[in-house]
Amino acid sequence: MSPIPILDLKFQYQAIENELWPVLKKIFETSSFILGPEVEALEKEIEAFTGASYNLGVSSGSDALLISLMALDLQPGDEVITTPFTFFATVGSILRLYCKPVFVDIQEDTFNIDAHEIPKVLSQKTKALVPVHLYGQCAEMDEIQKEAPHLPIIEDAAQAIGAKYKGRSAGSLGLMACFSFYPSKNLGGATEGGLIATKDFQLFEKMKMIRNHGSKGGYIHEFLGGNFRLSAIGAAVLRLKMKYLEDWNQLRRENAKLYQKYFQELGLLESGKIRPPFVAEGNLHTYHQYVIRCEKRDELQSYLSSKGIQTVVYYPKPLHLQPALAHLGYQEGDFPRAEKAAKEVLALPVYPGLKEEDIREVATQIRNFYQL
Repeated sequence: MSPIPILDLKFQYQAIENELWPVLKKIFETSSFILGPEVEALEKEIEAFTGASYNLGVSSGSDALLISLMALDLQPGDEVITTPFTFFATVGSILRLYCKPVFVDIQEDTFNIDAHEIPKVLSQKTKALVPVHLYGQCAEMDEIQKEAPHLPIIEDAAQAIGAKYKGRSAGSLGLMACFSFYPSKNLGGATEGGLIATKDFQLFEKMKMIRNHGSKGGYIHEFLGGNFRLSAIGAAVLRLKMKYLEDWNQLRRENAKLYQKYFQELGLLESGKIRPPFVAEGNLHTYHQYVIRCEKRDELQSYLSSKGIQTVVYYPKPLHLQPALAHLGYQEGDFPRAEKAAKEVLALPVYPGLKEEDIREVATQIRNFYQL
């Protein structure tokens, strides 16, 4: 068989190819390259998609997190609660403001932050909470808000556009929400890009200024911001892909069902060697990543690679054990569920356009590795 990559974006390009070049030609003809009509139109379309009233296109998902935290006027030494099991940008944005990330462990099944651990770390210095909707599944937002009703909550929805929690869309569940449009995301652009969604008009206006060096225009700067602007080309590509997003997310869910089918048929579920993703009741998963737990993870990954099947570990070392965060004083054993997940998780190909025969081959090779 041909190699099976972890991601192949050609399927998406083929869907938008005929529309793409006229749109890009118009941008070059008008020479409106930064912000402008394309970005404004994207912001409106995301509003209709998520239900959040105000949306701000920005330079990346990482910058979306940074801007959201800046808008809260956090001070050095303030504490922000988050998960130790996610991409580094979540904690990096906290540290850039000289604030202190405070971790709580994850749920065993969903990999998301465990809301019931939050009260253990609340203090007078706690100023915000950043739950992550990891792999495309929303965290338990009602429980999180119940445990910390006074805290502003910023959803890290970088991996979760299109996900739903009890019928509500990711991006409408907290005070603010941050999306990433990195090319590999479910809604991925041709450039770096991100977006902040909020229901708070005053915060929206403030973040709009932060995006533009703290200015409303006219070279008058009211406070320190940055260059966090989204390009028109990036927005234009995203607008073309938006039309297909729900269909592409559904294809991911169908691929997840096929994995479940073949794991069952090949005896992998009964064996206990692997555990497929768990979807909490009331959640609509987007499977940005299809992540299994497995025995002998590193050996399995090497074996699959030898068979032409690409997999990725998201993430091999939890944040509290990262060298860059040693100054926080955390040690191995502090968050056992996150540490266990880091040793067991493996992402399998799940992208739209993946063929059923490829999914069957992945499952078969996993079965062969365990000699079932």
